[in-house]
Amino acid sequence: MNVLVPIDGSKPSTEGLRVASHFATTNKARITILNVIVSVADVDLELSASERDKLLESLKRRGEDLLAKARQQMKAHGVTDISTVLITGDSPAQEIVAFAEKEKTDLIVIGSKGKSASARFLLGSVASKVVKYSHCCVYVVKEPCWI
Repeated sequence: MNVLVPIDGSKPSTEGLRVASHFATTNKARITILNVIVSVADVDLELSASERDKLLESLKRRGEDLLAKARQQMKAHGVTDISTVLITGDSPAQEIVAFAEKEKTDLIVIGSKGKSASARFLLGSVASKVVKYSHCCVYVVKEPCWI
């Protein structure tokens, strides 16, 4: 069984890692942890090309750091079959759904709200779109699930 866990550093995505680690240890699932960097190439930020490159490099370093910490967290919970993926795209939801379909994911475990969710409804826009457009089951995690 292949389980995809998109992360963004938010509390709900961290809680998603806990849920996925429990699922993986009880069901011998393979875990893929995914971080999507939102593309800044076409965004008009009034930045020079070198400043835009520095911003993208900073976002990549942050993504790599999040993935490394997530891998450590999963290992601490006894998960051994883990891979991490860092991708860049215009829409995190589209990238998550496309990746899940391409990799024949059986289950997506996603936090209910991410870093960009402020005073929105209970379900963040990325999670909502993933639920709506995913080909596979989606487990939406609110924090905390359990103590």
